[in-house]
Amino acid sequence: MPRQPIQTNDAPQAIGSYSQAIRAGNTIYLSGQIGLQPATMTLAEGIDAQIDQVFRNLLAVALAAGAALDDAVKVTVFLTDMGNFARVNQVMAQYFTQPYPARAVVGVASLPRGALVEIEATLVVGESRA
Repeated sequence: MPRQPIQTNDAPQAIGSYSQAIRAGNTIYLSGQIGLQPATMTLAEGIDAQIDQVFRNLLAVALAAGAALDDAVKVTVFLTDMGNFARVNQVMAQYFTQPYPARAVVGVASLPRGALVEIEATLVVGESRA
């Protein structure tokens, strides 16, 4: 199955040897996003702004792939402070509708560029989620 890279200027450019996303058949793998603002490549200030920016970045890449965040079947959240778990839930509810995707939340010691949160997602398109 051929792999198709997904790229958009509406999300931060890759800062390493990876793609913003890869589509393989009906599955789209969104690389982890941190709270970088695409226009400036600077990190949003504070946890609330970073969480929101992360979801905006994920949405931009999903849209570039011809998908939506509601096509997500699995989301993985990486937090440097598990005390921010409730904030992620609040913001996530603004970007997803039920049925919500499966999710894991992992506490980590650090993230690239000093980010407080990173989120990756796997989307499946062209199939019923029922």
